[in-house]
Amino acid sequence: MGIPNFVKEEIAKKIAGEIALSEIPGQAMKNWREFFGASIRELAKIMGISPGVVSDYEKGKRMPGSKFIKRYVEALLKYDERHGWRGLSKLAETIWGVGIKALDIYEFKRPVRFEEIVTAAQGYVVNSLFEPENTLKGFLMFDSLTIIEEFSPQDFAMMMTLAQNKVLVFTGVTTGKPSMVAIRISYIKPSMVLLHKPIKLDRLAVRLSEKEGIPLVVSLSPSVTELKRRLRSLA
Repeated sequence: MGIPNFVKEEIAKKIAGEIALSEIPGQAMKNWREFFGASIRELAKIMGISPGVVSDYEKGKRMPGSKFIKRYVEALLKYDERHGWRGLSKLAETIWGVGIKALDIYEFKRPVRFEEIVTAAQGYVVNSLFEPENTLKGFLMFDSLTIIEEFSPQDFAMMMTLAQNKVLVFTGVTTGKPSMVAIRISYIKPSMVLLHKPIKLDRLAVRLSEKEGIPLVVSLSPSVTELKRRLRSLA
């Protein structure tokens, strides 16, 4: 399965942090290596060092600095990639749950105003529920077809929970109607819905957004990659 880059980055930070903060970092390194199923020799080969050096760190004969920990974690992920992301998939499901199915999840480093979101998304508001000075804490981005084909009711409920005080971004949108119908029946709502380049926006989607009190924005950003980049650049 494919692993979103943001998930790889967050899990790498988690592993590195656990090693760095451990009272016995060598044992923590060994535990993670064994979790991924890599031998000392295999990991040393990826890192371009001798197995003895890796062994010395794991046995506590050497203390790892931040640079070595970073190299060690990168080697673990390279090993896992060569083996079909078996270890990372388990971690991602445990840590992220439905987030593993997201295109991106991002927490802003400061509250971001509604109008900043609209500008960054190269978008426009399609209903009357827009307070420019209201703020948001981050965004979640999902492919509409993935939600329709793969989400269980529990997945959808979790997505809505994660979307509180955030922008919920849908890509691969045709009319926007299915997305807004689904949001209407959810007890928990996002603070804003952003549709990326819908083919033909359905009037019902707009009416439902009005009834639910949710600002609805259409983004004209040329690509999903560009939209993610621009939203992440806000804070």
